[in-house]
Amino acid sequence: MIIFREVSLRRGPKVLLDRVNVTIQPGQHIALIGANGSGKSSVFAMLLGQLAADQGSVEGLHALRIGCMEQEVQASKLSALEYVMSGDVALFDIHQQLQVAEANQDYDRAAQLHTRLDDGNGYDIVSRAEKLLLGLGFQQPDLRRPVSDFSGGWRIRLNLGKALMTPSDLLLLDEPTNHLDLDASFWLKRWLQNYPGTLLLISHDRDFIDACCQQVLHLEHQTLTAYKGNYSAFERQRAERLAQQQANYEKQQRRVAEIEDFVRRFRYKATKAKQAQSRLKELQRMPELAPAHIDSPFSFRFPEPRRAGDPILSLTHAACGYADVAVLAKVNLQIHSGARLGLLGKNGAGKSTLLKTLTGQLPLIRGDRVEGAHCQIGYFDQHQLEALDLQASPALHLQRISPDSREQEIYDFLGGFNFRGELAKEAIRDFSGGEKARLALAITVWQKPNVLIMDEPTNHLDLEMRHALTVALQAYEGAVVLVTHDRYLLSNTVDELVLVHDGVVEAYEQDLEQYEQWILSGQTVAQAATTAQVAASKRDKKQQRQQAAQQRAQLQPLKKQLKSIERRMQTVEEQLGWLDTRLSDTGLYQEVNKPDLNELLREQGALRTEQEALEEQWLELQEKLELLN
Repeated sequence: MIIFREVSLRRGPKVLLDRVNVTIQPGQHIALIGANGSGKSSVFAMLLGQLAADQGSVEGLHALRIGCMEQEVQASKLSALEYVMSGDVALFDIHQQLQVAEANQDYDRAAQLHTRLDDGNGYDIVSRAEKLLLGLGFQQPDLRRPVSDFSGGWRIRLNLGKALMTPSDLLLLDEPTNHLDLDASFWLKRWLQNYPGTLLLISHDRDFIDACCQQVLHLEHQTLTAYKGNYSAFERQRAERLAQQQANYEKQQRRVAEIEDFVRRFRYKATKAKQAQSRLKELQRMPELAPAHIDSPFSFRFPEPRRAGDPILSLTHAACGYADVAVLAKVNLQIHSGARLGLLGKNGAGKSTLLKTLTGQLPLIRGDRVEGAHCQIGYFDQHQLEALDLQASPALHLQRISPDSREQEIYDFLGGFNFRGELAKEAIRDFSGGEKARLALAITVWQKPNVLIMDEPTNHLDLEMRHALTVALQAYEGAVVLVTHDRYLLSNTVDELVLVHDGVVEAYEQDLEQYEQWILSGQTVAQAATTAQVAASKRDKKQQRQQAAQQRAQLQPLKKQLKSIERRMQTVEEQLGWLDTRLSDTGLYQEVNKPDLNELLREQGALRTEQEALEEQWLELQEKLELLN
C-alpha cells in the first residue's frame, strides 16, 4: 500500500501538490491524468525517489520493486535483445557471466551459474525478451541489431520493453503508446491487463485507459482526486461533481449577496446592529467555494474547404516504394470529396509509404497519381515538428504562410490552440513536445486543405487537445486519410477502413474489434478470412438456435393460453347443453315457474356471449401461432 500523507511539492516557484492525501492499494491499475505541466511526471519522480516532498511523506515504497519506462536511451553497444533483457538486472548479470564462463571453457564456474540461473527460474530470459520485442513491433532481424542503430521512436520502444522485463510490484509508465502503432498498442493493452502488480499509467489515450485501468487519479488545482472506474466513468463522475460544485457556488454567492445587502441596510440601525454583526461572522466563517471550470483551452475548426474535382485524389495501378524497390504494388485507390479513410496494417506494412505517395512527397515507381481540380493537400506527420523554426514564434510561422493575413486574425486562430498572449509571440525553442505538435497541427489547419492526410497526429497531445481534434475532424467537410494508434480518434472520425498488408491495399470490411482480434491472434490475412467464415458460420448456427429458442419461448405461453381457452369452451358448451335440456321442459313456462325461467334464460345469454368471445380469442391465437410457425 502506498500512502501520500499531507504531501506538498514545488518545482521552483510553482506549487504542484498542496497537502495531498491519497492511498494506492496493491494490485490497482490506475491512470494518472491531468493537463500538461500539472505535475504528473513529478509525481513519478517522487515515487522513484528522484524528488523529495517539500512537506509530508510518501509511505510504503521501501519494500517495493519498481519498474519504470525511461524517456531517453543512452548510447549502448548492447543488441536490442540484450538491452531488453537487462531490465531483469539479476538474471541478465548471471546470463552474461555464463556466456563469458562458457567462452573461456570454465565449466566449474558455468555449473555454478547454471544453478543460480535455475534457482531464479531464469532459463526463459531470452524467450521472454524476444516475446516483448516482437509484441512491440520489432522483427526477428532487429533483435541482434545494436541499440545505436535505431531511431528515437524505436529506442523509446526498447525502453518500454526493458520496463516490462523488469520484475516489479509497481510499474510506472509515462505515455507508453506515444511511439507505438495501433497493432503494438493492442498488444501492450493485453499485456497490461494481465500485469499482476500495481500499475500507475500516464496516458492521453482514453480508449487505452478504459481498457487497462480501473481507477483514475486526476491531478488538478494542486491536488489528486480519486475516481473509481475507467476514463469514461471519470468523465461522468467529474461532470456530476462539477455540476454540484457550481450549484453550491451559486447558492453560496446568493447567500453572500443576501448577507451583504442586509449588513449594508441595517448595520448602523440600533435594533438590527446585532443581527448584522452575526451575519458578518457567518460570512467570515463561510468556506470560500470556487466556481467550476470545465472549459477546454482548445477550440478550433477547420475552415470550409474549397470545392474540388471528384475524385479529389487517386492512384491507379500504382507501385509505391523507394528507388526501384516497391513496398506496395497494384494500388488502386480513389479518394472522393468527403471520404473518411482509416488505414490499418502491421508495422512496416507500408502505411506511411502510401501516405507519402498520396501527398506526392514520394514519386511513384509505376502507375499514375492524379489530383482533381483545386486539390489542396494538408499533410501532418511527426517529422513536421523537426521542420519547425525554433527561433520563430507561432504567429510568425503562420505569417510566413499568409503574409497578407491580419495579425488579429492570426492571434485569434492561434488562441484556439491555446497559444494566447505572449505565448503566440515568443520563439518556440523552449516549447514542449506537446506545444510543438499543437503548432504543427495549427499550421496544417491554417492552410485550408480539402484533403487532410494525417500520420499519428495525437503523439504528444493531451486528452483535451485530442478531444478538440476529434470534434474538429467530425465537423470537417473535406476528405480525411488517417493513420493513428488512438482508437478513440479512429472510431469517431473515419467511415471506411483500408488494410495495408503483404504489398496490397484493400478495403477492410470488418470492424476495429475484429481487427484487434486478428492482430493478437497472429494469423495471416488468408487465415483470418477462413477463421471469419467459420466464425460467421458458427454465429449463424448460434443465431438459428437462439431464434429457435426465442420462438419456443414465444410459442409456449400462446399454446398454454390456447389450451386454457379450449378447456373453457368445452365447459361452456356442456353448460349450454344442460340449459337447453332444462329449457325444453314445458312445465318451466307456467306462470308459477317464471322466476326460474328468467334466471335460466339470463344464464344462457351470458354463456353464449362468453362462447362468442372465447371463439374470437381462439381464432386470434391460431393466427399468431401460424405466423410464428
